[in-house]
Amino acid sequence: MKYEDFQFLLFERHADGVLLITLNRPEAMNATNARMHWELTRIWPVVNDDPGVKVVVVTGAGDRAFSAGGDLGWVEEMVGNAEVVAAVMKEAGDIVYNMLACEKPIISAINGVAVGAGLAVALLADVSVMAETARFTDGHVRLGVGAGDHAAIVWPLLCGVAKAKYYLMTADFIDGKEAERLGMVTFCVPKEELMEKALAVAAKLARGSQSAIRATKKSINNWMRIAGPIFDNSLATEMLGFLGADAREGLDAVRNKRTPDFPSARLPADGA
Repeated sequence: MKYEDFQFLLFERHADGVLLITLNRPEAMNATNARMHWELTRIWPVVNDDPGVKVVVVTGAGDRAFSAGGDLGWVEEMVGNAEVVAAVMKEAGDIVYNMLACEKPIISAINGVAVGAGLAVALLADVSVMAETARFTDGHVRLGVGAGDHAAIVWPLLCGVAKAKYYLMTADFIDGKEAERLGMVTFCVPKEELMEKALAVAAKLARGSQSAIRATKKSINNWMRIAGPIFDNSLATEMLGFLGADAREGLDAVRNKRTPDFPSARLPADGA
């Protein structure tokens, strides 16, 4: 693919080989639809093979969101549909593994709410800069499916198993200051300083030894590669959940902004 082939990613070249990528569905708070999800699997090899790029910065269009999760219409296509689930499962794995395979440093500038595949990009970045007012959550359990995507491969490394279990099992939101305190992101800054900080880090990396920086990234990423089987299992169980009754209830509850009544949470009737 070439940069002009992407529909929902915008590209802006900065000095010193810095490429700014903007997730661009502002009318939907940059939520991932089927096309954007697929594009997030394809962009990393394109960047990796571009000799004019040394560092990537990723952010979301507009002021409200980095990426507000999966488009509900697209998620609805997954529920109960094994063929769609299988395709999405492959793409979700490709996003993670292609980011890990990209030799060039990736910096996320988390300007607003981040959920779903967008959150995977935000937290798998090599350096993450988050606005104080931004928030993120892994919301899988709200939909009645296990935390898949990226969470099992990186959250325990970032914040430890105890905190990872709590936030992944409750889907509580985490703001910028708390994310930095937990070690989930590299830096938390006032929103008006977000892009300045992210681009300053990018410029610093672009001026460094590219061979040394890439070798360092590759070595440290092996911690996540070790967790590959954990991630693969989490992704499989997440996708299995989309074929069950809890996912149907979770999707309807999110769509109608109500408290879910998950079938799996109901106690058996007396005498059962």
